[in-house]
Amino acid sequence: MKYYLIAGEASGDLHGANLMKALRERDLNAEFRFFGGDLMQAQGGELVKHYADMAYMGVVEVVMNLRTILKNMDTCKKDILSWQPDVVILIDFPGFNLKIAEFAKKQGFQTDFYISPKVWAWNQKRVLKIKRVVDHLFCILPFEVDFYKTWGMDVDYVGNPLLDAVSQFTPDVDFRQKHNWSTDKKIVALLPGSRKQEINYLLPEMIKVADRFPQYQFVVAGAPSFNTDYYQQYLNGKDIPVIFNATYDLLHIADAAIVASGTATLETALFNVPQMVVYKAHPIFIGLGRLVVKIKFISLVNLIMDAPVVKELIQADCTPDVISAELTKLLDDAKYRQKMLEDYDGLDIRMGEPGASGHTADLIIKYINKQ
Repeated sequence: MKYYLIAGEASGDLHGANLMKALRERDLNAEFRFFGGDLMQAQGGELVKHYADMAYMGVVEVVMNLRTILKNMDTCKKDILSWQPDVVILIDFPGFNLKIAEFAKKQGFQTDFYISPKVWAWNQKRVLKIKRVVDHLFCILPFEVDFYKTWGMDVDYVGNPLLDAVSQFTPDVDFRQKHNWSTDKKIVALLPGSRKQEINYLLPEMIKVADRFPQYQFVVAGAPSFNTDYYQQYLNGKDIPVIFNATYDLLHIADAAIVASGTATLETALFNVPQMVVYKAHPIFIGLGRLVVKIKFISLVNLIMDAPVVKELIQADCTPDVISAELTKLLDDAKYRQKMLEDYDGLDIRMGEPGASGHTADLIIKYINKQ
């Protein structure tokens, strides 16, 4: 069968590659054509457009590159029509992919969406468009199933790709020794996010906290899109190492973590590391966000559990004093730590088993055969 996949970001490239591998295992005659990246290209097939030429962040950047974005859409539509796939698989990247979904649906192609847009957070009426233009939606967060049901839409929960990544992870037993970190000092992991704005607002607060805990080794998980020199402007020569492409090894040995809101909060929980979640941005952006965001929590852990499992420190609460007080509880309060770890056990149950890519591949093939 012929599979046309569209991923517009690094995360989509990873999930797309894993899905392609699972599809090939089930369909020996699988043919792939795709918008994606190096990981998808390594699985074989024809790369039409690299995501590096598609990912624009922020309103200003999108407006400045609108002509290129529209050209990419036009290229994608013409290529789908020319190739005539059995299914169009859209991976996250909703701004682009929902428009392609609308086109593909009108042209009579099976239109499958892997990884739901976060419509449950804001502008929930977008569900009506998804319902209209997507044949099958594969969700990776368990609460999304009930959310879509309230809008009269049946979706499939396939598990979360992070479960696959964590279950397949093999720790480096010499990780601490390679970095010459003293075994006498426990590790506090700092995960300040992967975007400039996040790092700019959060890392300085984290560094101030580190100064108050000299008996611990603080370590920054660096984003692969930056280098050590970029982080040094915030560290000011302090003994706080920055490691790259080894976040799971860091979490494996960490005693606690301070984590920017995002996917990393869930990864930290899956590694059973007690954590707090921090978020800070421009006051205008925060004000607008509070007007449109329709969720009780910002961390995936709390959203999935529908309870305040981990402390969320947002804007005015995201200060060295408040962060330090919470970190003291995470490190020294045995009952507090144990309660969080027990809640993590409940999270594991709700998340289910690994195998998101395989489950998604099974459903895609089943729906093609039904059609």
